[in-house]
Parts: sequence; structure tokens; C-alpha cells
Amino acid sequence: MTNIAVIGAGGRMGKALIETIAATDGVQLKGALENPQSSLIGVDAGELAGIGRNNIALVASLQEIVGDFDILIDFSIPAVTAANAAFCAAHGKKMVIGTTGLDQAQLQSVMQASHSNAVCMASNYATGVNLCFKLAELAASVLGDEVDIEISEAHHRHKIDAPSGTALSLGESVAGALGRDLKQVAVYGREGQTGARNPETIGFATVRAGDIVGDHTVLFAGEGERIEITHKASSRMAFARGAVRAAKWLATQEPGLFDMQDVLGLR
Repeated sequence: MTNIAVIGAGGRMGKALIETIAATDGVQLKGALENPQSSLIGVDAGELAGIGRNNIALVASLQEIVGDFDILIDFSIPAVTAANAAFCAAHGKKMVIGTTGLDQAQLQSVMQASHSNAVCMASNYATGVNLCFKLAELAASVLGDEVDIEISEAHHRHKIDAPSGTALSLGESVAGALGRDLKQVAVYGREGQTGARNPETIGFATVRAGDIVGDHTVLFAGEGERIEITHKASSRMAFARGAVRAAKWLATQEPGLFDMQDVLGLR
């Protein structure tokens, strides 16, 4: 049995993770955490997630449950994830990380943690999205320089980073297949007299509105035809199921940094 703790248990993703863990064989929830200032501290995690009482009360720090869990699932914010990575490195805990928008120093904390414990870090844990990464890479390798490539994404109004980590991962997949450096060819917005499109660029467009869970499209537009690879998430359960699947897989892994492509055998 793999014992899991969840960061942000009172949020939408946290509740989805708690529900998914309860419905998945071979794993069990052994810790649920929230911000120390949250009014939810002490509340039963199962009742909060709508699955019935499970006798796991929300706590304010990992130290309170350090002996109870094997793997931490962290879909929080960059600063919190970096601090949690340092804690897990010091206490022999594995991590599944879905946080995006980490800067270089924060990524270094995650890398350091992976030297002593297995860590899975992915911009998106939905199985379909990870298949899209592979399909986008294949399309780019076949179509080459004959097409213009644009990536669009849409998320709910509360998302704090843009473009999404998934959109950037799609860009990396495409750029890698074409032998391009995404940092050099990415265009993150157009306005005014931009001139003709540079054929080597990879464009990004971002929408933030309403309660959109997550839509992503890679457009390959050539002369006389275009190909679109699209994934639309209608529920956070797709991400939660993937993260729990990653936790089960990670339980048997030696130290190292992995992603969802490794979990699914798509590498």
C-alpha cells in the first residue's frame, strides 16, 4: 500500500485527488494539508471532498505527518513546491509535482530532491495531453519547415501563470522535433505592425476566462491544408487520475527526475 499526502486539500484539485485516491486500489490517503491560516485546518478531508468521513484531518505542516506518508502530491504554487521539495529531500519522501511556473532557483530545489528520492514532475498529468505531446512531436517531425506552428490555450480566470505549463511543454515537443530552441523562436503575443511571420517562430496565444478547466491546441498550417491537435479537459479528475497513477508508478522507482511520459512508457 502506497501512503499519499496531498497539498492544498481544500482546493478544487486537492478534493479531486482525495476522491481519486479513495477510488484507487493500492493507495491510501495518509495526510491532507492546507495553508496554516486556512479555516479548514482540522476539518475531515473525506467530508470536505464529498466522499464521506475518512478520519484524516487537514493539518498545517508536513512536519505534523512526516511519519505517515511515502509520497507527496503537490499541485500548489512555486514557492510552496520548492520548500516542500527541500523537506521531502531531507526526510526521504517521494514527490509527484504538478505545479507550473517555477523559476530556476525553485527548479533547482526540485532537481536536488530528485538526487535522493524519486520525483515525477509534469506540466499536465492527463493521459490524453501526454499523448498529444507525442503526436505533436510526430507531426512536427513529418511536416518540418513546410508549416507555420501556433499553440493556443485557455484556462479559468484564477490561473496565475501564462502561457500554461502544458502549452510550453507542447512547444518544447515541437521545437525539439524541429531542432529549434524554443527560447529563441517563441512568440508570446502580437500587436501592431508586426510584419510578415517569421516561418521559424512558434506562436502562443492565451485565454483566461470563466471556469475553463484546460483547452490546448497545436495548429500546423501549411499551403492548402492545416492540422490541429487538440485536447480539452472537462474535469480535474483527468489530472487527478494521472497524478495518482504517477504516484503508484513512482513508489517502485529509484531516485531520479521523471515525468508523465516515463509513467506512460511514451519516452
